[in-house]
Amino acid sequence: MSASSGMFRSFRSFNYRTWFLGGVISNIGGWMQATAQDWVVLTELTDNDATAMGVTMALQFGPPLVLVSLTGWVADRFDRRKVLLCTQTALMMLALGVAALLLSGAMTLPLMFVFAAAFGVANAFDAPARQAFVSDMVSLEDTSNAVALNSAAFNMARLVGPAVGGILIVLLGSGWVFVANAITFLAMIIALTLIRVNELTPRVKSRRGGGGLGEGFRYVWGRPDLMVVFVMVFLIGAFGMNFPIFASTMALEFGRDADGYGLLSSVLAIGSLAGALLAARRDRARVRVLVMAAGGFGVASVVSAAMPTYLTYAAVLVLVGFSTVSMLTTANGYVQTTTDAALRGRVLALYMAVIMGSTPIGAPIAGWIVDTFSARTAITVGGIAGIVAFGIGVGWMLWSGRLHRRDGQRFRLTLDETRPLSVIRAMDPGSFDDRPTTATPIRLTDPRDDED
Repeated sequence: MSASSGMFRSFRSFNYRTWFLGGVISNIGGWMQATAQDWVVLTELTDNDATAMGVTMALQFGPPLVLVSLTGWVADRFDRRKVLLCTQTALMMLALGVAALLLSGAMTLPLMFVFAAAFGVANAFDAPARQAFVSDMVSLEDTSNAVALNSAAFNMARLVGPAVGGILIVLLGSGWVFVANAITFLAMIIALTLIRVNELTPRVKSRRGGGGLGEGFRYVWGRPDLMVVFVMVFLIGAFGMNFPIFASTMALEFGRDADGYGLLSSVLAIGSLAGALLAARRDRARVRVLVMAAGGFGVASVVSAAMPTYLTYAAVLVLVGFSTVSMLTTANGYVQTTTDAALRGRVLALYMAVIMGSTPIGAPIAGWIVDTFSARTAITVGGIAGIVAFGIGVGWMLWSGRLHRRDGQRFRLTLDETRPLSVIRAMDPGSFDDRPTTATPIRLTDPRDDED
């Protein structure tokens, strides 16, 4: 399959290729650091205290929710490449700070809480700018593919990072893992400096004036399909995607060390990578895929909680990872490709707040369930949340009137999807350059009237 029409069609763009390579290297370091941070809190700063780990995650993922009104506005108002240069540099300096405290033996749990919150603030500005920047590098028609390839890069790093991080913790100590991550940030910083600014898509400015987060919120509120996507992602993000807590406590239950925990994270990434690559093959993101993936996540999570051995638990994690990334990649691509371009940064900030902001709610609850009952109980609760999300998605499809029998086929159903109209393809291609393909999607007042 050719790159121009297949799984890797976004690689036609020099800017995207450069971004992708820098992202893979940086993400490997990020997963190494995440593994080290979780293990430090759980085993070095506390005595296997899952609640403290939940608090750390809450502090790290809380800022995107608290600062959402500012971060989305920044992503829409300022040069996203320059915003990312600032956030990536800040994250690199924070990693060096943690490394210095760990290597000197001065790190304490309260200090780790402070750094977790600082990482959260930097990531709160980084995430919506990074997500929206993808659509600046490729055409609108390739955006869903680029989002899926980003997810693939993220999960390729997830295959390597946790395992390497776990080994480095055992061999060198946790402090050096943070040093290694700080070095990998240079890959993304270099990639951002190499990007050809003149090839980026011209930014679409809002013609409605002013309008910060409220404008983005009103847009989402007027789109029932986006509301359903946000609710489903929130449920699974809050109660089902607390993998650091689940994997680390299950590793301890099976008598494994840091390398065993890192291996579980890498096994999870095998399924995640498969889900991302499958999403990259699809021509566009569809709600039906999101709903089915949510159901698959729920069932796989409940089954994993019942596994009797380390190896059988690890095997089911492949399915958990596959369904998780299928859901998140589809949701991200759907939000990006069906949202008004002038509001994309603010809508993506809301979306990232839902994903990352759900953790401060769910992680402490998951940690408390682990400490009070067991890790298996907490995983089961997350699985039930996935099944509830599946039910909400199916309910919306039936209620919205979009699900109907396909013409001429008695037993086949089809779901009408929301998507921007591609006007350029119907025009004389000689009259336009590539840039108008990212024109603002036409927003209809009633999404049910959209064509499939």
